Amino acid sequence: MSQKLGELLVREKLISADQLRSAIEQQKVSGGRLGANLTKLGYINEEDLLAFLSKQYGVPAIDLKEFEIDPEVLKLVPREVALKHQVIPVNRAGSTLIIATSDPSNIFALDDIKFITNYNIEPVVASEDSIKEALTKCYGESGGSGTAVEVAMDDVMKEFSDEGYEVIGEGDEDTDDLAKGAQEAPVIKLVNLVLVEAIKRNCSDIHAECYEKEFRIRLRLDGELFEFMKPPLKIKNAVISRLKIMADMDIAERRLPQDGRIKIRAAGKEMDFRVSCLPCVYGEKIVLRLLDKSNLQLDMTKLGFEEEQLKLFNDGIYQPYGMVLVTGPTGSGKTTTLYSALSELNKTTANIITAEDPVEYNIEGLNQVQMQEEIGLNFATALRSFLRQDPNVILVGEIRDFETAEIAIKAALTGQLVLSTLHTNDAASSITRLINMGIEPFLVSSSLNIIQAQRLVRKVCQSCKESEDVPVETLVEMGMTQEDAEDTTPYKGRGCSACGNTGYKGRIAIYEILPITEEVRNCIISGMSDLEIKKLAMSKGMKSLRQSALYKMKQGVTTVDEVVAVTMADET
Repeated sequence: MSQKLGELLVREKLISADQLRSAIEQQKVSGGRLGANLTKLGYINEEDLLAFLSKQYGVPAIDLKEFEIDPEVLKLVPREVALKHQVIPVNRAGSTLIIATSDPSNIFALDDIKFITNYNIEPVVASEDSIKEALTKCYGESGGSGTAVEVAMDDVMKEFSDEGYEVIGEGDEDTDDLAKGAQEAPVIKLVNLVLVEAIKRNCSDIHAECYEKEFRIRLRLDGELFEFMKPPLKIKNAVISRLKIMADMDIAERRLPQDGRIKIRAAGKEMDFRVSCLPCVYGEKIVLRLLDKSNLQLDMTKLGFEEEQLKLFNDGIYQPYGMVLVTGPTGSGKTTTLYSALSELNKTTANIITAEDPVEYNIEGLNQVQMQEEIGLNFATALRSFLRQDPNVILVGEIRDFETAEIAIKAALTGQLVLSTLHTNDAASSITRLINMGIEPFLVSSSLNIIQAQRLVRKVCQSCKESEDVPVETLVEMGMTQEDAEDTTPYKGRGCSACGNTGYKGRIAIYEILPITEEVRNCIISGMSDLEIKKLAMSKGMKSLRQSALYKMKQGVTTVDEVVAVTMADET
């Protein structure tokens, strides 16, 4: 970009070719942007450079020294983001945020801010020096030797207290260098901060990732990952080792994947973390899944089912035998749905046994078995044993292979209710998946009660919810009828402190429920494709995932953007 800018300036005869070469040499020594080096060397003054950039990129120029910025506007862009990209928010107009930058061509920075703030971004150009002065004035950047990220992290660490935080059942400390580094107070405090903040923000996952030149920690909130902090690269091994010690993993083993579990007591409650460690090119990546039993929603009426869908699902799970399949990608809420179903069936008269990998939540009244592949305890082995345990209801965490599918289907045909999951895109394609595994079509058709596909969509924030102008034609193209589209007022979140300026708060499930009727059984036996089966089911009243999401949007629960992002348009 800098060479391109220089060439444009030479072409406009604002600087000479010799001056450009001199400025590039200076840039190699002192760093910084080419424009700043040109002004420092006196080859062009700031006013002429700003006027050129304004004309070149078609954006207004602004003198920040004469501009008073509203503190409420400053709050819209996190301090560390403004420092990282060397930009500053100057004004807001409706859903548009005006950002001052010295490089209007840096679309990566503008896209990053748009993603974080959920505002449309309009750049204005300002000089690099005036932006630095404004950052110092507005955000209190010291301009010291620490990087912007380190300064931001230091501020967070100063405010953090891990009082009342306790690791339960932590493994013995090692004595090698990695373990020593992992037990140093700053590292312990940093790890504690990340875990506690993830709990406070109600996040679902924590990602600690090592790269060639940086180490970053991201959190997943409402299904979206965002960058939480970038600790100094030099402490990456100590942080990873600290997490591995807490999860009772082997910190000396850095070549193979490992799994573990952390239990902590924070904010007056116990919290479990499922930990996965994966060796990557530049170090190990650790992902922690938060398992908060207090947030486990076991009331099926609050999961997102529409009235007719809930009736269909209940009809499926209250059959004395047969199979209920719940499908969807990782993180689509399948576990919550299945635990809710088991909670509904959990009576003293029922013997319920589960095979899980891993057991995510311990629930009173269920006989839960943790799979251990290393000693030969897999789903197929567990299922064979279950059939000798006089079960009424069996949960198989996931059907992954022919052997597991075969035993599960035989159990469903011989008097047990079997609940399980598959990773498929919709309900009808689960039938094809089972047949492709090697199960005979007549066994598939005879054993299934219902198949349910699901996804999670983000809910629009109720604190900053506002109507959105979406053409009726767009809603019709998305799958709504003309009448429904004309009668629908879409909403979106403006972004506020309650939702972290994302416009969304919380998630809710959408469902596609395929009851296995006599007509569907005949279609399976005759070898019809999953698309043909889906068309038949929809002609009989089945709501697709897209239709379920559109219904949630019509109710003002979610947004048009979420419907498009999470679901595929129905094929006709």
